[in-house]
Amino acid sequence: MVSRSGTLPSGISTSARNRFPVIKSACFRILFDHGTPAPSRRLLSGHQIDTARERGWEALSNGDLLEEAERIGYEVLLTSDHGIRYQQNLANRKIGILVLMHNDWPSVRLKATTILEELNCLEPGEYREVES
Repeated sequence: MVSRSGTLPSGISTSARNRFPVIKSACFRILFDHGTPAPSRRLLSGHQIDTARERGWEALSNGDLLEEAERIGYEVLLTSDHGIRYQQNLANRKIGILVLMHNDWPSVRLKATTILEELNCLEPGEYREVES
């Protein structure tokens, strides 16, 4: 990911720099739920990322998690919960929801470009899925 200064994050090794796509995007405030692989942060450097666990929200239900995330100002929930759109009323939500259809890191890494493209197109309150 290219930072606002136009350089790659220094925490990514030279070999990793060649594997990850470089796509410019706006900076989003993103919340990972408990099923989102932690290494996904490397794909989304340049964004502000927190996890539900870091916030102390790991025990919250999806509805409560969405409420808290919106209240605090998160713009995107990155989740692997395929049923969230059926379990929750997503109408009138402010937070965009991006669902990873697989949450194992190798599958997520292979979809890095798609994840970044979907993130860049995600509108407030919109629901999108990243197929594997």
